[in-house]
Amino acid sequence: MKKIIAFAVAMVMCLSLFAGCGSKDVNLSEVMTKLNSDYSLSLTALSSVDELNTYYSINTEDVKQFSAEIDSTNDAPKEIILIEAVDADAASRVEDALTSRLNSIMATYNSYSPDQVDMVKACKVTKDGNFVTLIVADKAPDMLDVYYEYVK
Repeated sequence: MKKIIAFAVAMVMCLSLFAGCGSKDVNLSEVMTKLNSDYSLSLTALSSVDELNTYYSINTEDVKQFSAEIDSTNDAPKEIILIEAVDADAASRVEDALTSRLNSIMATYNSYSPDQVDMVKACKVTKDGNFVTLIVADKAPDMLDVYYEYVK
């Protein structure tokens, strides 16, 4: 009996060691500051989670934190959306909403600005745990690498 209890206690202790694994404290505003610094972006920040709902149809209750900037001049498709969702289900819904936005950008630029299509094709929506991002910009793959330095 003592061996069973000792084994059970040992298992609980082992599991508790891994309880915090997989979650990472990331300040998305810091990530955005780094992207702005490295890539000299001149975008307009979205200031409230309500704007995520307005522009991307993202449910405000799905968002734990975010940092988002868009090109308000409409000269080119430039959008950087970094979101930490409240849980895995919310992250999937956010991923779906951002994928819809990327598809919309692709359709728009296929019709009106074919010279931007190759740039948009290099962009993608990513989901890593509860972190979801959409980066649409000239150096999106490089920006995504910077983002991964914080998230992974």
